[in-house]
Amino acid sequence: MFADFDHFDVATSGSMIHGVQAGNGPAVLLLHGIPQTHAMWRLVAPVLARDFTVVATDLRGYGDSSPDAAGDHSMRALAQEQREAMELLGHRRFAVVGHDRGARCAYRMALDYPETVTALSMLDIVPTSEAFAYANAEFALGFWVWSFMAAPEPVPETLITAAPDFFVDHMLDGWAGPDHVFEGEVRSIYRQQFRDPQRVATICAQYRAAATVDRVHDETDQLNRRMIHAPTQVLWSSRGAVNDWYDPLEVWQRWATNVRGGPVDCGHFIAEEQPDLTAQLVSKFLTLQAGSRPTRRACS
Repeated sequence: MFADFDHFDVATSGSMIHGVQAGNGPAVLLLHGIPQTHAMWRLVAPVLARDFTVVATDLRGYGDSSPDAAGDHSMRALAQEQREAMELLGHRRFAVVGHDRGARCAYRMALDYPETVTALSMLDIVPTSEAFAYANAEFALGFWVWSFMAAPEPVPETLITAAPDFFVDHMLDGWAGPDHVFEGEVRSIYRQQFRDPQRVATICAQYRAAATVDRVHDETDQLNRRMIHAPTQVLWSSRGAVNDWYDPLEVWQRWATNVRGGPVDCGHFIAEEQPDLTAQLVSKFLTLQAGSRPTRRACS
């Protein structure tokens, strides 16, 4: 896994960020979701590294990036430290590709640092404030992790650390497509981080921030008509909640001036369930830099 990549640890203002890097060409940052680490990009990153300088990192508290249960856990803070990590690696301008929580960090970075983000690709999300604005009973049950992990401490921390493997397996098996099987090594990597109480506390703090300050940041941006101007790609699972509950392109057109994308035939873990197609779609998008006029073309 990542045999031809260099591993690194860089100290940012928020935490020590761990990641891997390889390739030549324009820089692209890959950000993972829950319950994953940068390992989720193991099949996509080597393909992208043929044409790009690829950096895949662990978000604060995940994988081998340092945990910190105190302080600012907003996506604004996480985006800042990921940007700092990239600058320390010598990348002042770069594209960002994010899945799940990583996609939330990615769009926040594009909003807060438009001079930095050259292109944005997001996998299987709508903006945080949009999700909360249309929350109902179906949302509460389907996106249970949002309310469960945002509950007052130490409730989720205690329950997760009592059965970390079960918690991770429930997410992996419940959100993936019915035919997908996670390799034992990868499942073990994802489980391991939830056995660490400090990491669990850090991740729960981020979910509490999502329900409060992240939502406010999003609402403020929409009120002020602050838009993402970087070319934007949106991909989502054809079998999941984003597809069933929203019109993702219509939603993202309220947030970005140049959006394209479409559904992918798989479950939530797009880059792991459909790695070849993911690499193809993302590589094509990054190569073109989505430079045409705003569009609603579906991917093929």
